Amino acid sequence: MKKLMLHFLSIVMLSSIMLTSAWAGDKYNFSSKKALKDKKSVKFNDCTSMELAEKMKCGWNLGNTLDANAKEGMASEESWGQPLTTKEMIDAVAAAGFKTIRLPTSWANHFIDSNYTIDSAWMKRVKEIVDWCIEDGLYVILNDHHDNYERSGQIPRGKGYYPTSLGYNESMLFTKNLWAQISMAFNGGYDEHLIFELFNEPRLRGHDHEWWYNPSCTVCKDGASNLNKLNQLALNVIRDSGKNNAKRFIMVTGLGASGNSYLADSSWKLPKDSVEDRLLISVHFYTPYSFAMENPGETIFTEKHAGEIAYDFTRLNDKFVSKGIPVIIGEFGATNKNNLEERLKWFEFFVTEARKYNMVCCLWDNGDWNAKNTFEEKFGFFNRSEKTWYFPEIIDKIVKSAGE
Repeated sequence: MKKLMLHFLSIVMLSSIMLTSAWAGDKYNFSSKKALKDKKSVKFNDCTSMELAEKMKCGWNLGNTLDANAKEGMASEESWGQPLTTKEMIDAVAAAGFKTIRLPTSWANHFIDSNYTIDSAWMKRVKEIVDWCIEDGLYVILNDHHDNYERSGQIPRGKGYYPTSLGYNESMLFTKNLWAQISMAFNGGYDEHLIFELFNEPRLRGHDHEWWYNPSCTVCKDGASNLNKLNQLALNVIRDSGKNNAKRFIMVTGLGASGNSYLADSSWKLPKDSVEDRLLISVHFYTPYSFAMENPGETIFTEKHAGEIAYDFTRLNDKFVSKGIPVIIGEFGATNKNNLEERLKWFEFFVTEARKYNMVCCLWDNGDWNAKNTFEEKFGFFNRSEKTWYFPEIIDKIVKSAGE
């Protein structure tokens, strides 16, 4: 009997060790020895998701910076034309009145081996910028940005994800190894001010319906189904890391981050969470396209445009916000068409309408503002070198409309 009991206890102890070490790396591919680990501890202040959205008010994106993926290594941060981020830049964003900052971040170009191990120098750099934001009292959205593989089919190992059945196995390996490492680096030392966004614009790159979900398209339905699985996987990995990540707020994205992907039919769904009231909807709006993005498109903001925005917000409110699930507009903006007065009208209406439903609007800023030769992708607002704003009137309009 004594031998049997000792044998039983040894099995229990071994199982405990296996469970602990499993999260540390055994069930993942990356090198846990090289992974950055968060050893700090701060209190996670409980609040409802709707209370969180009220506090987040409006945000700004550090675009074309940590998300730049044209180069590998630390040089990537400046590879898309933006300067190295400094604490003074973050201070200026906070001083302008923004309460939230979104840090678009790409990771696949920072793997140091074929097992998805993230360069510790890169993780430290991301943590440095996150910490500057936290020090300024900002809410921080940290995501996986430009790691959607460029085409369908078999994905080369470590090159990202693609939400289809054919690409699922590699997408699964990429997703679980990525979020396990992010969860290791950001956990007990970060309270509710840090929010994880699972994916940026997960989509069917190269497909006819890359940006617009079609309910009758079998590829779209397959994409939504596989994205559901990837969202669930990433959420489970984060929750399994324990400590503050067991209750961290998580932003979940539909195909293309398009409002249409949530509203067209029932293919997309929220993942099942182990804790209540911790999920947020992530969506992007450059609406109407003809005014906000199209080159040359339209330059005058009309009542028809306003109606289109109001209609989309009402539908999202009916499906999510009215049920206690906040909507975070992770990206929004209107490209510069040398039409400042019309853009001011657009920004005021857009943000005011969004805040009726407690939606949080995060301004997309890629640093490119000069519309002398083209209107395409002119979403520059913050002069990062000078720490000044190209269109201070727009910034003032956003902050005041969000409820300064």
